[in-house]
Amino acid sequence: MRAVIMHGARDVRVEDRENPTIVEPTDAIIRVTASCICGSDLWPYRGADRISHPRRMGHEYLGVVTEIGDAVRTVKVGDFVVGSFFASDDTCEICRAGYQSRCVHAVSMGSIGTQAEFARIPLADGTLVATPGHPDADLIPSLLAASDVLGTGWFAAVAAQAGPGKTVVVVGDGAVGLMGILAARELGAERIIAMSRHADRQALAREYGATDVVEERGDEGVARIKRLTGGLGAHSVIEAVGTQESMMQAIRATRPGGHIGYVGVSHDVALPGNEVFFALVHLQGGPAPVRRFLPELIQMIWDRKIDPGKVFDLTLPLEDAAEGYRAMDERRATKVLLSV
Repeated sequence: MRAVIMHGARDVRVEDRENPTIVEPTDAIIRVTASCICGSDLWPYRGADRISHPRRMGHEYLGVVTEIGDAVRTVKVGDFVVGSFFASDDTCEICRAGYQSRCVHAVSMGSIGTQAEFARIPLADGTLVATPGHPDADLIPSLLAASDVLGTGWFAAVAAQAGPGKTVVVVGDGAVGLMGILAARELGAERIIAMSRHADRQALAREYGATDVVEERGDEGVARIKRLTGGLGAHSVIEAVGTQESMMQAIRATRPGGHIGYVGVSHDVALPGNEVFFALVHLQGGPAPVRRFLPELIQMIWDRKIDPGKVFDLTLPLEDAAEGYRAMDERRATKVLLSV
């Protein structure tokens, strides 16, 4: 099969690899219909995360089950399925509490690599969710978004307690931030402020429900948020970047008693204890338990109540993955879908 391999910073190749096989009786094999490039894939691409050996890429995926292990019960060969970027058993105490991404048996799908023609899915019963049937082609992008960015944005909005009567600020205008805006709207937020400097992303943010756009960053951005919220700050803030600047902007834009949902993969973020102490805000975040939300999100997409697939603004064949990475790195694309 063909698979995307990163050999080092800005060195992405599509190479031949052996087809995956069943390793554990709880495994499934899927023929990948589509995968995509994540913003977190850009950290190693840019050299921020060091790569010591060639690494298979990708953790977002959907496709058709071609083989199952003897212990798999909830999906069958021929099912069209969507899975989370973390494999989980969905039965342990942590999973039952709704935090499947920290399952006691969790497997990062990034360690397997789903930017490929086929993929082995560990813990298939707890990881894969079958769609009601084989989807129309136009639903593929939206269902693929559910595998990570939609579920991650949804978790961020839930963690930030976005809802009726709330003002929500979204720090970060990448795919996850845009999905956080969509989620905040669906959860009933009264006002949604997108922090964005890019006209194309601002337009999509407004389409997804943003009522205001703030282009300023840092202290100026916080000051603008305060002016828009009567000097108090927002009830709910989504942090979808993962840098020191974005995290502090999120904390400082939140009113006392407010909630922050942070899902940007943290890179060298250090919280000043005294400031956080006196901010009196709630912090919840980390790798999103996408599996918790997958059944609901798939049904909403299937019923065409939401259209998260618009976040993909470039579609390329798997063989052109290197161009997809370049396009996202250079901000010529918000999110790239790889058609397999």
